[in-house]
Amino acid sequence: MFSVAQKREISEKVQQILRETNHPELPKEEIQFALHVKGATPMSWADIRNNGAVPNPSVNPFNEMMTEQQVDDEITQSS
Repeated sequence: MFSVAQKREISEKVQQILRETNHPELPKEEIQFALHVKGATPMSWADIRNNGAVPNPSVNPFNEMMTEQQVDDEITQSS
């Protein structure tokens, strides 16, 4: 559902949101978490974990292609 770059960006933002809570039970180092996102169809989903837990992410060529298409569309729309 998301490209590797999008998953890493989401992970960084989740990490930041969790850190901003200043909850005393959170570790000082990287916070471990797992986020499951359900898409519009049963075949559309994503599992996102903290970046440190996924040093070598698997790549889905379709998701990577969709991200490139979104960037191209945004550039076209802003021109």
